[in-house]
Amino acid sequence: MNLDSVDALQTQILQEGSWTAPITAEKDALFVMDGHHRLTVAHRLGLKAVPVVLLDYETVHVESWRAGERVTPADIFDMARSGRKFPYKTTRHIFQNGLPTCDVPLGLLYGPVPTGRAPALYAGAL
Repeated sequence: MNLDSVDALQTQILQEGSWTAPITAEKDALFVMDGHHRLTVAHRLGLKAVPVVLLDYETVHVESWRAGERVTPADIFDMARSGRKFPYKTTRHIFQNGLPTCDVPLGLLYGPVPTGRAPALYAGAL
């Protein structure tokens, strides 16, 4: 994880006053596919929930940022089960259908976690 990037992202989110990009998570195993920096910011800010999109590897392609290195969904599941993370900039997720945008005021994310059926982009309790 690049802490300079986390700091810059935190500053941006606070300046905007809203959360504008969802974190992506694997729909069954519930590990973060993309958005580790955003998740770190959410923890730093003490947010109770964040916008999350649940996906699977049928609609998401993964590759390595590193030349000559191959990463498969099975590798990612194994790493997630181990409780460890890949080194920074190992995996690159490519979302076939793109990702939805969001604009959730931070004030809503500090409040109580919604009960019942949460909207798709407000589903990630921390």
